[in-house]
Amino acid sequence: MDAWLLTSTAIVLFMTIPGLALFYGGLVRAKNFLSVLMQCFAITGLISIVWMVIGYVLSSTTGGDGPANPYIGLDFSQIFMATTPHADMAGAAFGLTFAIITPALILGAYAERVKFSFVMLFSAIWVVVVYCPLAYWVWMVGLGGEGEYAGASPLEWVTGVAPLDWAGGLVVHQAAGVAALVIAVMLGKRAGFPNALQPPAQPGMVMIGASMLWIGWFGFNSGLSGDQANAGYVIFSTQVAAAGASIAWVLFETMRTGKPTLVGAATGAVAGLVAITPAVGVVSVPGALILGLIAGVLPQLAIPLIKSTFKIDDALDVFAVHGVAGITGTLLLPFLAFIGTNGDAALVAEVGVMKQFITQLWSVVFSAAYVAIATFIIAVICRAVVGMRAEDEAVADGLDLASHGERAYDLT
Repeated sequence: MDAWLLTSTAIVLFMTIPGLALFYGGLVRAKNFLSVLMQCFAITGLISIVWMVIGYVLSSTTGGDGPANPYIGLDFSQIFMATTPHADMAGAAFGLTFAIITPALILGAYAERVKFSFVMLFSAIWVVVVYCPLAYWVWMVGLGGEGEYAGASPLEWVTGVAPLDWAGGLVVHQAAGVAALVIAVMLGKRAGFPNALQPPAQPGMVMIGASMLWIGWFGFNSGLSGDQANAGYVIFSTQVAAAGASIAWVLFETMRTGKPTLVGAATGAVAGLVAITPAVGVVSVPGALILGLIAGVLPQLAIPLIKSTFKIDDALDVFAVHGVAGITGTLLLPFLAFIGTNGDAALVAEVGVMKQFITQLWSVVFSAAYVAIATFIIAVICRAVVGMRAEDEAVADGLDLASHGERAYDLT
């Protein structure tokens, strides 16, 4: 499966550039379209270097004897990946793509009103301080841990059982969603929020970006499947969850507003993809459909709660779509493991449904608290160093021109 791992690495990077960039870019006003593309593109370059220098070291373990400690990777001989064996490079590259897309997801919360310098500084520090420890706890000390400290990560303190997170419901989507909520609160609202907000400028671009995300998600979920048969099962389950969520979103949206929208269909598919991410190695195909149907409804309920009730300007609904859907998949995983026979339900049966659920719930609570506190501290430091919110004049003119001196379209 090395060839598929390398292929998956390429299509997961395709999820960020251009997939996520176009999905987010289509949701903002035209005068901020290029700023979103620039942020995604720049994060890709920046985090690649951060990962090479220190990120891979902090989130990984080498030597075959399991983690050296339960909290963080400390094999500093591999700083700058100078001594990393060639045989480990494919896995390192695949892990890099996850480290890239996670801070890129966060930018949807602060779109249209943030300084570019803040995006860069915050993303670099956040990956090191937040993403790398989470990845280490879940994928190295957790199910991947075989050494002295296996079973001792913070996520296993309550039950001693590892949380199940196949491809990043906790590590990627919940983390990005919680961080997005914190930044949105700190940054403040856009002018006219929430009553005078304009609809997405380019729904067609949203659909194109979501389509790229959908395709890339096959690599995201199945890159480490191990064999062709298991990869096929993971891919099919991913497809069913996305399809179910998209249809459920459209049906529920039609009931609420009277009309189905393209943006809704695309967003629903993404929510389904997020929800199946932590569970896809455990639930069966029917379980994936159930999870997708639920994910097509819950984020729609969360969006008005966040924006209208709590008055939080999470610009592109990162917490509702990624945070809520990621948490949903993480928590429902134990209960859906036994619907059908294709999933690896033995991982749940071995410890029991309720014990696994308690582990999942504790992991959600602890990781959310850690992400929220760390994100706040990092953001305060970055705000003190480079500032945070763009000047009012720059926001009014649009960040494309104010921050980057370019326009998305020159029709003269």
